[in-house]
Amino acid sequence: MSTPESWAYLNRVVEGPSRALQELLAAGRDADEIADGVRRRASWLGGLAEETAARHDWDRAEQDLAAAAEAGARLLTPEDADWPRLELDRAFGFAATGMSEHVRTYQSDAVTPHALWVRGGAVTPALAQSVAVVGTRAVTRYGVEVTRQIVGGLAAHQWTVVSGGALGIDTAAHEAALAAGGTTVAVTACGIDRVYPARNAALLDRIADVGCVISEYPPGTPPQRHRFLTRNRLVAALTRGTVVVEAAWRSGALNTLSWAEGLGRVAMAVPGPVTGAGSLGCHERIRHGRAQLVTGADDIRSLLGPAGAVDAAEQYELQFAPTAVQGLSRNELRVFDALDPGVGRAAQEVSAVAGLPLALTVHLLVDLGKRGLVAREGVEWRRAEE
Repeated sequence: MSTPESWAYLNRVVEGPSRALQELLAAGRDADEIADGVRRRASWLGGLAEETAARHDWDRAEQDLAAAAEAGARLLTPEDADWPRLELDRAFGFAATGMSEHVRTYQSDAVTPHALWVRGGAVTPALAQSVAVVGTRAVTRYGVEVTRQIVGGLAAHQWTVVSGGALGIDTAAHEAALAAGGTTVAVTACGIDRVYPARNAALLDRIADVGCVISEYPPGTPPQRHRFLTRNRLVAALTRGTVVVEAAWRSGALNTLSWAEGLGRVAMAVPGPVTGAGSLGCHERIRHGRAQLVTGADDIRSLLGPAGAVDAAEQYELQFAPTAVQGLSRNELRVFDALDPGVGRAAQEVSAVAGLPLALTVHLLVDLGKRGLVAREGVEWRRAEE
């Protein structure tokens, strides 16, 4: 196995993702050899020579490992048992097929990370059954409530909720998972020892207590716009699918949804009120078939779980069972409607009002009586008291 110092050095001098570095690793060179080659500017580096030209002398491995340890974090590499190999191989293996238009646009970034910095518990168990929930920072009361309902339902069935630790929907998702006693993971766009946004410092600590905080960037790295876009691919890759709650026309959350498409994950969006622009991005993705419409945890579980494990329609039938009257057949309704509230009618009159044969009308009246919907008083029938 390669030394942690070699991996830390490469993580510092190569701001991932790096296709050139992955090709060298795939060719059988280990991190120690590649790190030494970068330092010496070896002739066999290929494209990695250009990528490391500006930073090859940034040899801060010991400092980075010490800074991470001080923050309660560790360096995770592909040589570790806890490396999320299954999730990353599936996602970036799909990307390599070239089937996605999005990935062809962002081909240079459609590469697995070469190292991760982690604060908290084990990564692999946390991601075994996970879904990303992301959305706008300019969250509304509607967005917060929808997020809480969805995440609460997912946490109740042991789904890990992954998000970006940002303000808005991200914060609502993490907090809802914690409130439900579930597991949640934050993937950040800055060094593992930095807190962004600052007001979420306590939240990130709580996330690390029950799940984990993950970063692709070495300690001290500041959050910058391009890093958020690169981070989004990791959020999508580590989960079975991505749900966007509230995203305006150019919301950054839609980038994560695009990565879900590009990496072969399930893209989902929650519809929002049509009275504002806060969910225009969600509506557009749904309209063009680029995202599945979901309105609750059962919808999400039915899309991401094993085939047939969850029938969302059946769940709705149980949750919103029809009333006794709503369950009547057409002829039963004709007989029932022929009885005005508070008015008794003989069977012959009911037959005439309903427009049905007398024998059939009597049969239906008797059956409705057994179900407690109508009652017979002498020769007259009337609706039962509601």
